[in-house]
Amino acid sequence: MNIPSEPLNRREFLERAARAAAATAAFTGLGSAAAGTPGARLRPRISYFCNGEIHVSEVGRPEGRPLTTGHMDFKPSWSKTENRLVCFRRTKDDPITVNWKSAIFVINTDGTEFQQLTAGTRTDFNPTWTRDGRNTPIWNRKNDQTGGFFVMHSQVDAKPGQEVPLSDASYHTWAHSCLADGRILVNSYHPAQGWGVFLMTPRPDGKSRYERVECELATKGQLHRASVSPSERKICFEYLAGAKFTEPGHTIYLGDFDAQGRAITNLKPIANADARPVWFAYPRWIDGETAVVYHS
Repeated sequence: MNIPSEPLNRREFLERAARAAAATAAFTGLGSAAAGTPGARLRPRISYFCNGEIHVSEVGRPEGRPLTTGHMDFKPSWSKTENRLVCFRRTKDDPITVNWKSAIFVINTDGTEFQQLTAGTRTDFNPTWTRDGRNTPIWNRKNDQTGGFFVMHSQVDAKPGQEVPLSDASYHTWAHSCLADGRILVNSYHPAQGWGVFLMTPRPDGKSRYERVECELATKGQLHRASVSPSERKICFEYLAGAKFTEPGHTIYLGDFDAQGRAITNLKPIANADARPVWFAYPRWIDGETAVVYHS
């Protein structure tokens, strides 16, 4: 996809990405997730949204029928079992993205067993899966009183209203990526520890434990849309200097991740190093850690 000469807002970017996805996704990895080769499958698969529909395709093959249609569905994320996706569906539009209403749902990668997990009356964004063997969807929900977000989770066979918070809704916590030991990489404005990047150990009462992750860039700006690699030894994320959130203009970074030492080191910019006011977003790993794919 060509980089625009003029800055794009989020809505313009999503519209342009949707138009380009059908033409480029199967060849460049454009999409919201990538998965490896299950069983005897010879080609890697990717999932992505195009024109509000969720697709799963084999790389290099013609695009097949969408898994969903008739809605505006976003951000598919592969389960560790590689047979399910968790996504969010926009149920109410708004010019300001954080004012959307949305519903979290899961669906098999063959399009069967659609299950809506939330009612669609709240702002629920960027779902992902736990890596602790429980295959549990988690996501970020807006606190309509404060404007911050907190972390929710539910079971794949649950109904709307059965979701449970994993973090305290009174202060902002945003989940990025999960670890095999059950911890979750988050940004948070913790009431005792202040702003930073943390590994959060979930507790069912929402009083989760927060352990700060040391990262040089976290003291100078903001880490967004982080993805921990399958081996949990690498990390990629968007970086924005300063305290004010703006889009576009993020830099994509790659670095080493030490889950036990709680540190992100050896950082290297891999896209938009000079922070031009254009879109570079949603970095994530392909299976085997041989590449990072992202929107541009």
